[in-house]
Amino acid sequence: MRGVTDPFAGLEPARFWRHFEALTQIPRPTFGEERVAAHVLAWAGGRGYQTRRDAAGNLVVLVPATRGRERAPTVILQGHLDIVCERDPDSPFDPREGRIGVVRDGEWLRADGTTLGADDGVAIAAMLALVEDPRVAHGPLELLMTVAEEVGMAGAADLDPALIGGSVLLNLDSEEDATLTVGCAGGADSILHVDAPRSPVGREEIALRVGVSGGRGGHSGGDIAAGRSNAIRLLARALSAAPALRIASLDGGASRNAIPREAAAVVAVPAGGEAEAVGAGIEAAGAEASSAYGSTDPHVRVSLDRAVERPANAWSAPDSARMLDLIATLPVGPLGLSADFPGVVETSSSLGVARTEDGRLTLHCLSRSANNAALPEVTLAIAAAARLAGAQLEPGRRYPGWLPDLGSPTLATAKRVHERLFGGAPLVALTHGGLEAAIIVAKRPDLDAISFGPRIEGPHAPGERLHTGSAARFMRLLAALVDELSR
Repeated sequence: MRGVTDPFAGLEPARFWRHFEALTQIPRPTFGEERVAAHVLAWAGGRGYQTRRDAAGNLVVLVPATRGRERAPTVILQGHLDIVCERDPDSPFDPREGRIGVVRDGEWLRADGTTLGADDGVAIAAMLALVEDPRVAHGPLELLMTVAEEVGMAGAADLDPALIGGSVLLNLDSEEDATLTVGCAGGADSILHVDAPRSPVGREEIALRVGVSGGRGGHSGGDIAAGRSNAIRLLARALSAAPALRIASLDGGASRNAIPREAAAVVAVPAGGEAEAVGAGIEAAGAEASSAYGSTDPHVRVSLDRAVERPANAWSAPDSARMLDLIATLPVGPLGLSADFPGVVETSSSLGVARTEDGRLTLHCLSRSANNAALPEVTLAIAAAARLAGAQLEPGRRYPGWLPDLGSPTLATAKRVHERLFGGAPLVALTHGGLEAAIIVAKRPDLDAISFGPRIEGPHAPGERLHTGSAARFMRLLAALVDELSR
């Protein structure tokens, strides 16, 4: 609601920010994109634009060329409709319900206790704002808005290539100012299931809750080298200090492509002096583990309390130890650096989600590499760990890397336009995060593609923020580039 503390007041370009504000009030969770799709369809219908959707739910809006540019090549502008809906437990806001509390903090917009949805709300807002601007000349445009990007780019993976006909792809899902991204890592999901018999929690046992909270989290691609804690791994490290405990549940993480910020386990321990020793061991291990992140993740903490509800059943102590060993063994963090782009992580893996359901523990790993040939080494290590722990391995989605084409005509045009607008050459980069451009180009190898966007920090975690000045520059570059590409 606008007022004297309106965080969008005075921001330019006004059209972009009006659309971005509207998106913060629409639920956009993965697999729940229908409300935001309806919003876009209503916008398109009000302007007489044709639309198409494929069986996966991906949406294209067909925008005619401005006068005099009808014969120009068709340019595809692309972004995704869904967002990561993370929130602090005590936050009054919830992105899943279309309630994002936007705060203006100097040159930044951030969310109060939740994700902001700039990843990838900026793309959707930019497309609509660009088309509405009568000063922007362009050829035919296809506004491609995909679904389910945040779960292995499932929408792009299921994209019907007949949905698009353009020859140039501008992916608007990068997060660095003054940067043109020309390649990205591919990825592979590995889902592990651990089944074991459970037995009742006896009267002679005490139920405790061990929790990890306060982590910074972040994107498991872009932030993987930041030295932040993985809450699931940290929880397992603390629990491993108490071999007598029996795990009733172990849960953590919110998204397979986000570094877990929180995790918790409910455990049963023998009453009496042994329970006190178990508690002391967990607390000591937690203090030691959290101190390891004193510089990179200073607010992460391990807590120990009596469980609010007593669990009915738990796994045996040996099976519980086996599960903790598995978590400790899984590869997590940077695993290799790029030889072509110094300082850029080439290969990594992250344990993003742990869930206990119906007596089964499920662990979800996402491994990435810009070198497709390097991924099997990581996924084979995960498979080996699963076998040694007696776990079932369910291979998940795989998506290809996007190899840089430094001779791309679109890249050359974008570099020229950027230098003309801002007086300096942009950085040409490879990102360790996955981009839908990789999958779309694999489906349409004739496409000439680049990716760019404004500066976004902390996507996939509460406190995600968007630099307002870089957003204005992003819109200037986008408008000038579609103009230049249609000449």
